[in-house]
Amino acid sequence: MAKTKSGTKITVVSYSGEPFKNREEAGRLIAEQLGRLRNKGAIVLGIPRGGIIVAKELATRIRADLDIVLSRKLGTPGQPELAMGSLAEDGTVFTNEYVVKAMGVTKQDIEQEKARQIKEIQRRTQLIRNVLPKSSLKNRIVVVTDDGVATGATMQAALWAVRQENPLSVIVAIPVASDEALNRLSADADEILCLRQPPIFYAVGQFYSQFYQVQDEEVIQVLKAEAARRQKRRRKR
Repeated sequence: MAKTKSGTKITVVSYSGEPFKNREEAGRLIAEQLGRLRNKGAIVLGIPRGGIIVAKELATRIRADLDIVLSRKLGTPGQPELAMGSLAEDGTVFTNEYVVKAMGVTKQDIEQEKARQIKEIQRRTQLIRNVLPKSSLKNRIVVVTDDGVATGATMQAALWAVRQENPLSVIVAIPVASDEALNRLSADADEILCLRQPPIFYAVGQFYSQFYQVQDEEVIQVLKAEAARRQKRRRKR
């Protein structure tokens, strides 16, 4: 366990490159590390698409709400993997002023990238929010997860969007990540849990024995089950 200059607590459980069986196993193993959050009213947000499978297992085991992150990374012109900001589900744009100034990004560049990404936000919102209404994150413990993090740019964009909703705290919980990614995320989370940080990292898929492409249909089924669970809980009150 370590703390960065920003005060972020980073826990790396192992430096092994041993693969997980599948995303479900990864979610269960994260839940074992976050048992303290059980029944604490937390909410687990999965980054589509693979992250929602991890999130489902985690949320079930710590008895937390489940939702999905629909934010999109705003890639920097000429360096699309470098996030210059993020686009939240409601269309709010967050820009990283340091990157914008350092890379000479113009307002026109930002608007062009926003226009490109908002189409995908709208597609996913229409697809998903008819199934599961968005949960409020205000004053809640928010756990953000994915099936793995290579560069950290997509997760970073998600964290920027989450922060706009004033959560109580933001925890990044991931099965596997590169050293580069953990360093990048340390300024945007209150806590980071990483099960495995292997010395050699090429792609997330190398750390899973089963790593299929998750389709929208599977995501919808997971969210339908969550909607039914919420409805059942409301009836009991």
